Amino acid sequence: MASSKDEISKNILVTRNLKKYFGEVHAVDGVNLSILEGEVAFIIGPNGAGKTTFLNLLCKWLEPDEGKIFFMGKDVTKMPPYKLTKMGIGRSFQLVNLYDTLTVFDNIRVAVISRLGRSGKIFSLVDRDKEVAKETEEILKTFGLSDKKDLLASELPHGDRKLLDVAIPFALKPKLLLLDEPTSGVSTEEKDPVMKTIVSAVKAAGTTALIIEHDMSIVFSYSDRVIAMHEGKILADGKPKEVQENKLVKTLIMGE
Repeated sequence: MASSKDEISKNILVTRNLKKYFGEVHAVDGVNLSILEGEVAFIIGPNGAGKTTFLNLLCKWLEPDEGKIFFMGKDVTKMPPYKLTKMGIGRSFQLVNLYDTLTVFDNIRVAVISRLGRSGKIFSLVDRDKEVAKETEEILKTFGLSDKKDLLASELPHGDRKLLDVAIPFALKPKLLLLDEPTSGVSTEEKDPVMKTIVSAVKAAGTTALIIEHDMSIVFSYSDRVIAMHEGKILADGKPKEVQENKLVKTLIMGE
């Protein structure tokens, strides 16, 4: 399928015939996808469907075997990860990756400093940087972490660790945020508040989000759009209700 210039220009993200094989395993097998700016789209599918591999291709942690990736109208297929980050792609992973020996405040402050290009400052000057401190406080408030800002990241309960893990790439002000199971390992009681906080934050900022999630009640409560993957291919793609009622999705993903 050829990519039209119009489609590439009007969507923040476009993939065409994207493939990644590991031997006989077709992890991502010819995925064509277009994401509009500001969408909050969820990717669902069984284990091994290719969801995480697809996100790894988008942020260039993996190189595609075939296909193209367009971000903000530009072909970024061969672009290295650090350049994609500068262009505006943020990423969190299924396993939380925090600076456990730093406070919650400093975990976010490091990201703000990096984005503003002030990492060369000596620490005493950074401590007096009111712009950095103000922005860090605002992000803490957005993610409901203000009252925990002086705790070490290692001291946070799991749900708050997940929120902090998303708040860090959010502090980079990405145009596209890729989240891999932000509620995994979170207690049933915490899942809804955690996802509500994340979706509220990205919508308020106008950030486009592509989120892998296994909890169907969370998916169909918070998504603008649902993309179902199975064996490396897109099985269904549409509004939550449409995908929820899709017969193949019911059989192959929901086990109904």
